Amino acid sequence: MRIALKVDVDTLRGTLEGVPALVRLFDRHQVRATFLWSLGPDHTGRALRRVFRRGFLRKVSRTSVFSHYGLKTLLYGVLLPGPVIGERAAEPIRQAVAAGHESGIHCHDHVAWQDYVAQKGEVWTRQALEKAMARHETLVGPPTTHGAAGWQLNSHLLEVEEEWGLPYASDTRGTHPFLPVMDGRTFHCPQLPTTLPTLDELLGVDALGADQVHTQIVQQSRRATPFGHVYTLHAELEGMKLLPVMERLLIAWRAEGYTVGTLAELHAELAGRVLPRHRVVWGSVAGRSGLLAVQGEACE
Repeated sequence: MRIALKVDVDTLRGTLEGVPALVRLFDRHQVRATFLWSLGPDHTGRALRRVFRRGFLRKVSRTSVFSHYGLKTLLYGVLLPGPVIGERAAEPIRQAVAAGHESGIHCHDHVAWQDYVAQKGEVWTRQALEKAMARHETLVGPPTTHGAAGWQLNSHLLEVEEEWGLPYASDTRGTHPFLPVMDGRTFHCPQLPTTLPTLDELLGVDALGADQVHTQIVQQSRRATPFGHVYTLHAELEGMKLLPVMERLLIAWRAEGYTVGTLAELHAELAGRVLPRHRVVWGSVAGRSGLLAVQGEACE
């Protein structure tokens, strides 16, 4: 069984503090991961507009957002100007790549992408992607993959990923790799969907605390699949206050005999396989508010 680690980096603080901590942890355990960068302005404070979304307040109360993100981050884009992450945190990004980790694009503006992309058209989508691509190329060269912020997308993203020649992307939630079908079109950049729950989807559910949450993820990792699993972690959580949980996960996966690594390594094991086509649809995920892009039914 292979576990691919997909690290979503959403904020300036997560890039400056969480990323170096994860790089050190992965180095101790001789693990490489896929880091996906938010490269434009940190507008985390604007996410508070989601207060009226069903399930948002429950998630915030369960996961103690203030303790993980801090007051300053929660004011960016509201009472404080949003710092450009790719400028202010260039060094940790370069250091992660120099340490041998895979590097890809998460977004330009995390909050704007997550809140608006599903309703936006081609021009808006391409502009956001081109800004992130330009910043990534300036910092560390071309990205190898893309992972959509908040698992939010539209068909224009899938079109751009194909145009860029990305070998794979991880924009969706699902059960196994597939070719995405959306708006009546099949796209040929494979999706390696997140298959396991995230910490913020599990913490506080049925009184599950940080000391026990890793056992739930390991248990779900045992689900038989010929394709392995993708686990999404966050620099702001597993890279900071929940770093001990990430270490317990790595130790437990190794004890199970699993191989832990990058999306690129997972993709390499798919060589020669004909991937099924699945529709990308909107669906709910336990523990997370709103609708996400999920792997739908197979196409004939």
